[in-house]
Amino acid sequence: MDKRNKIRRAKMVLAMEYIARQINDEDVFEGWLMCGVADGDIPYGCMDPDKVDDWYTDDNNFKDLMSCFLRRMVGAYRSGGLYCDKIVSDWKEE
Repeated sequence: MDKRNKIRRAKMVLAMEYIARQINDEDVFEGWLMCGVADGDIPYGCMDPDKVDDWYTDDNNFKDLMSCFLRRMVGAYRSGGLYCDKIVSDWKEE
């Protein structure tokens, strides 16, 4: 993989990790800890692509990570939404 692709993927991993940390339902977020970015691998709020381990940008692992992220977002959409800076999204599927 060329350096540009690795940087693009690393930025995506950082964005997904940051957004996943805003999930307002611990049960939904737990899935991210199990199949997403391991707790402690990326410091909270980090936006430095050099801090992303190559394992996360490998073709198959990256694909799995994006799939896990999408499942977490569906779960967040259906339950507690997202929470950031003392603001909670108000969508909750009935």
